[in-house]
Amino acid sequence: MNEKHIGSSLDDFLAEEAILEETTAVAVKRVIAWQIAQEMKAQKLTKTALAEKMHTSRAALNRLLDDSDTSLTLTTLASAAAALGKRVRIELEPSA
Repeated sequence: MNEKHIGSSLDDFLAEEAILEETTAVAVKRVIAWQIAQEMKAQKLTKTALAEKMHTSRAALNRLLDDSDTSLTLTTLASAAAALGKRVRIELEPSA
């Protein structure tokens, strides 16, 4: 067992391993992809239908829904939200 991490937070551990930002980005993207997929399901929208509403390709929508692909533009996110009748809210919070 690694004794040096006892009592430290997960964020401290990830920061020490130099992967905090990457891990946070993946976690945020997973939440976004899940929320969009859930809203698509609630509205009974297929990927093709949502892509059409967004005026984009299905391939671009697949990248948005890929929870491991963290390259997401705010424009794409805003477009998806608008096509689903939603809006995006992003805020900065103090770090712990």
